[in-house]
Amino acid sequence: MDLHQQVKDNINALVNEWKTRDDLKPGDFFVIGCSTSEVAGEHIGSSGSEDLAAVIFDGLMDLKKATNVNLAFQCCEHLNRALVIEREAFDPRFHEELSVIPAPRAGGSMASYAYRHMDNPVVVENIRANAGIDIGDTMIGMHLKHVAIPLRFSQKMIGKARVTGAKTRPKLIGGERAIYTNSEANKICK
Repeated sequence: MDLHQQVKDNINALVNEWKTRDDLKPGDFFVIGCSTSEVAGEHIGSSGSEDLAAVIFDGLMDLKKATNVNLAFQCCEHLNRALVIEREAFDPRFHEELSVIPAPRAGGSMASYAYRHMDNPVVVENIRANAGIDIGDTMIGMHLKHVAIPLRFSQKMIGKARVTGAKTRPKLIGGERAIYTNSEANKICK
């Protein structure tokens, strides 16, 4: 099987796993960090591929359609891991727009491809995502809400790159006397 078909099969399997979970809500931000170099079996940042980015992008657009999440594609370190999002998801109260257009060698092939194929893209400095995937160890943690919970999927690779998922949950505060679920509250307050 050629690499492009393998990546297509891998991303579709991963997206299908996400769709069966109850972790994504409409309007959530879903961050994607992706090294297409790693997907091809090369060192991160050494041989990006917009052809592979296109395959991954198409699979993730299927996730967006099925769950109504807002996709956020993380740029590489040369753009300080800024993110490409749709302008309709941009909120000036929470996002700072940047004046940059990602390119394969400054932003990465995945972010560059996403920027050119989204309806009305904007690059922002950071977000507080509810969930995401990291393809090729690109370090998406800086864009996840606290508290991040790693997720294990049966689809562990996209091409030759490891893939890790994460979701977030609200912080638990208050110590041992705090109540964390409605069922606990109902028992105590009756």
